[in-house]
Amino acid sequence: MAETLRAKEEPRGAHLGGQRQAPDSWRPYRWVSESWRTYRMVAGMWIRSTMTYRSSFALTLATSFCVTFFDFVVILLMFGQVKGLGGFAFAEVALLYGTAGTSFGLADLTMGSVQRMGKRVRDGSLDMFLMRPAPLLAQVAADKFALRRFGRVAQGLLVLVWSLVLLDVDWTPVKVLLLPVMLLCGAVIFSAVMVLGASALFWVQDAAEVTSSFTYGGNTLLGYPPTIFAQELVRGVVYVVPLAFVNWLPALYVLDRPAPAGVPGWAVFASPLVAAVCCGVAGLAWRAGIRSYRSTGS
Repeated sequence: MAETLRAKEEPRGAHLGGQRQAPDSWRPYRWVSESWRTYRMVAGMWIRSTMTYRSSFALTLATSFCVTFFDFVVILLMFGQVKGLGGFAFAEVALLYGTAGTSFGLADLTMGSVQRMGKRVRDGSLDMFLMRPAPLLAQVAADKFALRRFGRVAQGLLVLVWSLVLLDVDWTPVKVLLLPVMLLCGAVIFSAVMVLGASALFWVQDAAEVTSSFTYGGNTLLGYPPTIFAQELVRGVVYVVPLAFVNWLPALYVLDRPAPAGVPGWAVFASPLVAAVCCGVAGLAWRAGIRSYRSTGS
């Protein structure tokens, strides 16, 4: 059965709009186009289902906003007792929190469903996705699309805007451009980490908590200044799991602060490159996971 499913999975690119095409006509841009079309259709279905009950949606959205805001309340209470944290003022910490929260919120909104991969592998429900002539990753990411997760994005943006109002920064064109680039690249890096963690669940189905430590845990880590952590940890999130490129390094440049010891100055502009590399690694891991999948035998 697994061989049949993989056979259906492999030639998926040759079936566009229900028409079988020659293999040599397949190009990466067609895969991207088909993935986007699949994601839009599946996510749109779930959004329409959610908006059927607008009052329920509004309540869950508000709940999501409030629950995530309590994380920032901890920082507010902390600065009620101290004037600085690791040499950073409240507005600077708020900038770190807002950029990390917004980037992670965007990734969780668009790709958060892939973290259910372990359950799908265990119960065999992944077989249903493999039998459809559509990109698997787009189907899995859009399945059960939870619009309520936008509450996390809204909360992060609110804190970010608040921090920008409070900050006294000498804005330059480079800094202004770096801010949206930081948010988008951070979302891509978090998304790639989610896909990489989901790929690992093909082999270790019960390790969802471990992969969450790099996503939810990474979001919490990046909301605080790097100066309060050990240098070994800082080097780890720069050179091993490059979460520092989500906001730490670009934000330090915006705040006119030096990069951590041992990190070259040009690294503050490397977020797009790191995001591209993370996507490539995640893509290879995802394909390896699919090829190793043996179904449940049922």
